[in-house]
Amino acid sequence: MSVHTPQWFKSSYSNGAGGECVECAHLDGSTLVRDSKRAHGAQLGLAPAVWSRFVEALRDEQLS
Repeated sequence: MSVHTPQWFKSSYSNGAGGECVECAHLDGSTLVRDSKRAHGAQLGLAPAVWSRFVEALRDEQLS
């Protein structure tokens, strides 16, 4: 059995100044999301359709 390590990334809008940021990783058909300041904390796994809808809602400023 092989173990895959997620390759985490931040938005290009993240400036590293200590703001509120999330990191994402694509792994085994899901997108993982975590708090960038708590790398060993909880991770949220989203199915591809859910991730796409979430990103679309952010882009369209439907979330506050």
